Amino acid sequence: MIKAKDLMTRDVKYIQEDATIKETIIGMKKEGTSSFIVDRKDHDDAYGIITRKDIVAKVVETGRDLEYTKVKEIMTKPLLMVSPGLDIKNVVRLMKMANIRRAPVFDGKQIVGIISNTDIIEALIK
Repeated sequence: MIKAKDLMTRDVKYIQEDATIKETIIGMKKEGTSSFIVDRKDHDDAYGIITRKDIVAKVVETGRDLEYTKVKEIMTKPLLMVSPGLDIKNVVRLMKMANIRRAPVFDGKQIVGIISNTDIIEALIK
């Protein structure tokens, strides 16, 4: 059986919640990613996520200023996370139920990867 850990991207990209959307867009282009995990303020805080879709829908479409809008104002938090050992069929079900395209993979202590619908599709054609 294929598990989340088999398809996940291990190189997870992070950003701070106080970053501006302009900084976020520049970072996404530089890192070649369409999303960032928003790091926790401290160990007891929850992780967040910001995606290109968030930026388009919550900043561009609404006319907000890229230089003054902060990640924390538009990010999704808390996140739905999956276990590294979760069967890929269950990952797909969870993502469908939550209407999300990507989910961090959490081993109980830290985020060890991120799995996206792109990862799943690419695995199907291999």
